[in-house]
Amino acid sequence: MSKRSSKWIVILLVVIGLGSWYAIERNAGSEIQDQPLIATIERGNIENTISSAGSLKPSRFIDVGAQVSGQLEKLYVEVGDKVQADQLLAEIDARTQESRVDASRSALQALETQIASRQASLDLAQANARRQERLMAANATSQQDFDTATANLANAQASFTQLQKQIDQSRSSLSQEETQLEYTRINAPMTGTVVSIEMNEGRTLNANQQAPTILRIADLSTMTVETSISEADIGNIKVGMDIYFTTLSGGNRRWFGKLRQILPTPVITNNVVLYTGLFDVDNSDGSLLPEMTAQVFFITASARDVLTVPVGALTFARPAMPAPAGAATPATATATPRPTTAAGPGSTVAPATSLANAPMARPADSAAPTTAMPGGRRQPSAQQTPAAQRTATVEVMMADGTRQQREVVIGVMSRVSAEVISGLQAGDQVVAGIIQSRTTQQTTQQFGPPGFGGFR
Repeated sequence: MSKRSSKWIVILLVVIGLGSWYAIERNAGSEIQDQPLIATIERGNIENTISSAGSLKPSRFIDVGAQVSGQLEKLYVEVGDKVQADQLLAEIDARTQESRVDASRSALQALETQIASRQASLDLAQANARRQERLMAANATSQQDFDTATANLANAQASFTQLQKQIDQSRSSLSQEETQLEYTRINAPMTGTVVSIEMNEGRTLNANQQAPTILRIADLSTMTVETSISEADIGNIKVGMDIYFTTLSGGNRRWFGKLRQILPTPVITNNVVLYTGLFDVDNSDGSLLPEMTAQVFFITASARDVLTVPVGALTFARPAMPAPAGAATPATATATPRPTTAAGPGSTVAPATSLANAPMARPADSAAPTTAMPGGRRQPSAQQTPAAQRTATVEVMMADGTRQQREVVIGVMSRVSAEVISGLQAGDQVVAGIIQSRTTQQTTQQFGPPGFGGFR
């Protein structure tokens, strides 16, 4: 190939490269125009909640222990078994207690055999005393004989009474020994489920200082949820408010209840103050187990089957600022302008209003659902303040493609949607945000070997 031909080839490649560079740079500045994000007004449910973490505990449980010492001979249950009240659970070696019962019974029988002899002596002493009384009245006996008969009667009565008391004491000892013998047979104190076994067969139990725990029985038909409430949320949570929770294994299932108690003593961990809330839930189907993790939601406000609008479509009015002295006070507050967002990489959705300028109503200002009201609204409980209605503006897309500013009244709000009390109808379309523009070329294009710079 001649030098002239090579030169033209080089010039042609340079022209092609410059043309490509020009086309890339030209397309890099082209953008797709911003597009509004359209949302349709629909009916739905709204909940404003405070979340916390908790765990499940049996509502009632009893630690079954041993009241006598001895070797644990037999266990008749295993973990997970359901037991009835007074059902035999375990037996302890009873030979020592049986020996004590036999000894006490023999001692009682020995004392009871003496009662007839003491009774006969008492009867004889009473007869002699009556005889001496008659003779003394007839002046036919001496004073010494009369005094001796009286003293013998007193001694006989005391001896008989002493024997009766000994018999009563022996009977009490026998009853105590028999009770100790009954303690060697451990029966269920309640109906429930065996959730743990602490002792195994053959273990020697020492109940002289402290009753050793053999097993635990719990009533799993009703579970208690212990949830931790942060110090920041405790002012918005009241006893009696509605609660629901979910578990890791329960999928989308919800268990509902009402807050029963807030323990006044907090738990402080790493300088974080947490209060413990308690509420009960029915577990008749046995789907809940002890120590399960629960994600708890305190319902501070709720609305069912109402018109809903995305929060991003709302523009709230700024509160009017105090006017200086002598200045005219504006009749109405100015609306918060919709923010504009610069184009960035990829298609993204920008909110149509800034919630920083229009903060959401705190849960304490919202209503807790207790009694249904017409239109799907829920009447707040006595412990909570009803949510104040707020006014906002939305942009409604008309049938001809134009936009119309419209004022609406908002009720219950969550972080995602809000209840429309008036101003909109089902099927209306509103601007809920902006689909940001996307550039066709956003990165710096480099030509030439890496490390030698290049052209954009």
